Amino acid sequence: MIPLPSNPKIIEKKDNKVTFEIEGLYPGYGMTIGNSIRRVLYSSLEGAAVTRVKIKGAQHEFSTIPGVLEDIISIILNVKKLRFKVFSDGPEKATLKAKGEKTVKGSDLKLPTQLELINQDAHIATLTDKKSNFEMEIQVEKGLGYVPAEQEKDEKLDAGQISVDAIFTPIKNINFKIENMRVGKRTDFDRLFIEIETDGTINSEDALVRAGEILVSHFSQIVRSGIGGGTEREVEEKVGDPGKTKIEDLEIGVKITKILIENNIKTAAGLLKKSRDSLSQIQGMGDKGIEKIEKALKKAGLGNLKS
Repeated sequence: MIPLPSNPKIIEKKDNKVTFEIEGLYPGYGMTIGNSIRRVLYSSLEGAAVTRVKIKGAQHEFSTIPGVLEDIISIILNVKKLRFKVFSDGPEKATLKAKGEKTVKGSDLKLPTQLELINQDAHIATLTDKKSNFEMEIQVEKGLGYVPAEQEKDEKLDAGQISVDAIFTPIKNINFKIENMRVGKRTDFDRLFIEIETDGTINSEDALVRAGEILVSHFSQIVRSGIGGGTEREVEEKVGDPGKTKIEDLEIGVKITKILIENNIKTAAGLLKKSRDSLSQIQGMGDKGIEKIEKALKKAGLGNLKS
């Protein structure tokens, strides 16, 4: 049997950058694990980004605003660097109004309670005249990876709104390296170093764990398939018991989680006993909520609702 490696340990930590070390990986597994984690971190961790911008007096990205040093393209590039935490399921809007000669920063934004700006010192624009007047509205959404503005071309925009390339991933940079180490008499085992830098909306430790969970949930689908035989009990022992997975651990949003708990559904096992019809009868539970539940169960590799 292939031996398992040691648990990851932190060997260096500075601001939002952490270096992890995993020892005792079977020969070749350093590259397998390192590359898999890297790909998942970049593509599959949920984050928040500005998706639309509306600036008073600007009809398109090639406009300029009197009394503002930057053109609209430069302002949009600055806005894209704003990093948010969103505590709701739907899009959130923030507004900004600035007058006079000043430097406009992220801290000048007026945010709703469901929105938190991490880098409040981020530069947005420079007002160069005492008569300058700058007003802006931004829309922030949750998402995965990178979504170009062109993908929203079929979506209806309000007058003056400009679609923005959305960088949702909370990961700024990932590096990994592998070196040989001795395990027993063998000197060809792998020692893996993974350096993860985030944008501050998630810490590197949680990012690494989340990447591992995503990989496990995908591989568990292979185990649960039953292709290799085995009883249901044996499969559960391999991939985990849904009864031990709390509703709070599923990615279904605060509102849906609260509704389920209030109706005494507190674990994934409890959800798996329900059908779409029975869930739809719960007050406040709509079709979108049920779809989120089904996606979360599938993503966690825990199965499907009863038909």
